[in-house]
Amino acid sequence: MAIYKHIDQLWKKPRESLGELWTGRLIKWRDEPVTIRIDKPTRLSRARSLGYKAKPGIIVVRQRVNRGGRQRPDIKHGRRSKHARQRKILSMNYRQVAEQRAASKFPNLEVLNSYWVAKDGSCYWYEVILVDKNHPVIQSDKNLSWMAGKKNTRRVFRGLTSAARKSRGLRRKGIGAEKVR
Repeated sequence: MAIYKHIDQLWKKPRESLGELWTGRLIKWRDEPVTIRIDKPTRLSRARSLGYKAKPGIIVVRQRVNRGGRQRPDIKHGRRSKHARQRKILSMNYRQVAEQRAASKFPNLEVLNSYWVAKDGSCYWYEVILVDKNHPVIQSDKNLSWMAGKKNTRRVFRGLTSAARKSRGLRRKGIGAEKVR
């Protein structure tokens, strides 16, 4: 089996397979800033499958998102119970929120993709792959040069990333008018 296959197998059940490393990471990550640039992806196989390459112009950011708080408190008077509260205030998933926050922190970079890294009782952690589309190495890369075009500015805020398209119901086959990058 190749090394990336082994890494994928470990991440099927990370709490059981990584053991002490998993708990140690979560304790350390809770004390770190909400958005932090990291040298290498934590899940290398997942990052590579989403387009990450260890080259200039590509960075990885670990983004923490607080869980909960997506439900309004009860309205105490004058409603029937069925209409008492709105279940889901955000129309976005947590991964999309993480991508947008990372993009806001690094305004000169574009979000390529993101993936789940960890979860505990109060937080989710995602790693977001960001690309500097003005970097000459990126502009000459045949797989990433499409990001340098003018129509690919601020993709994450226009709902064009994979996480956003999933929340809009566009990732299923046969759904959606056209393929959007």
